[in-house]
Amino acid sequence: MTIRRMAATAAAFMTLAAASFASAAELPKEIKIATEGAYAPWNFVNSDGKLDGFEIDLANDLCARIKVKCSIVAQNWDGLIPSLKVGKFDVIMAAMFITPKRLETIDFTQPYAIDPTAIGVAKSSDLGKQGPSAEKIKLEDEKAAQAAIDKMKPALKGKVIGVQSGTQLLAFVKKYFGDVAEVREYKTTEQHDLDLAAGRIDAVVVQQTNLAAIFAKPEFADYTAAGPGFVGGILGMGTGAGVRKEDAALKTAFNKAIDDAIADGTIKRLSEKWFHADVTPVK
Repeated sequence: MTIRRMAATAAAFMTLAAASFASAAELPKEIKIATEGAYAPWNFVNSDGKLDGFEIDLANDLCARIKVKCSIVAQNWDGLIPSLKVGKFDVIMAAMFITPKRLETIDFTQPYAIDPTAIGVAKSSDLGKQGPSAEKIKLEDEKAAQAAIDKMKPALKGKVIGVQSGTQLLAFVKKYFGDVAEVREYKTTEQHDLDLAAGRIDAVVVQQTNLAAIFAKPEFADYTAAGPGFVGGILGMGTGAGVRKEDAALKTAFNKAIDDAIADGTIKRLSEKWFHADVTPVK
């Protein structure tokens, strides 16, 4: 190798190293991650009064990968995005769907989970008698989606559907079932679970993993998921971590950590631990 080529190679290496150093230097020494703490088993407060769940375990794993000290705090759902924007915390990990509308105000990492939306009802109801389906419907496939919705609509006519306010689940219910059923909004999923158990509403719409956790409780022995799962379309592009638009280095670091957690099976392991199902995004 000539001296000129050696010098050029060394210069290129130094430039790459400097860029990597600059990128690392842009990361804060400590970041604060916000979650809702009321959406088991994704995130919730356990019997010891501590935050727990899939996203808590995953957040700690991702922080270890990017070598940044992290603290995790609870924040009411409706305050998550406004509080992120004003700097109350740095990252949102709260089972939040990536959607074009949210991307107008904040940025997201790539998805770290994709989990279909499901409808839960009493087994004795008209829809409950149809039972659950293993089919996963992509809302972008309008013909298949409309056929599935049309099959479910008659059983929900005149019924009351509970759903968490400010979510894409609410947008989904209003768009596809709002013309036949009453849509009742709740601040948390825990609140609509109580009303479902008490018979004050007829159905709830949540993610399949959350519904499985709800119906594992003794008081829901007579309830079931009904119909297929739904993904995409108005439900967004999967679940990702929300960050401020100006925090590009943080987004890049989290994307690399998520890539690694997918590649080495960590997300699969954590999702099977908490959900007994694999919600790993397909790369």
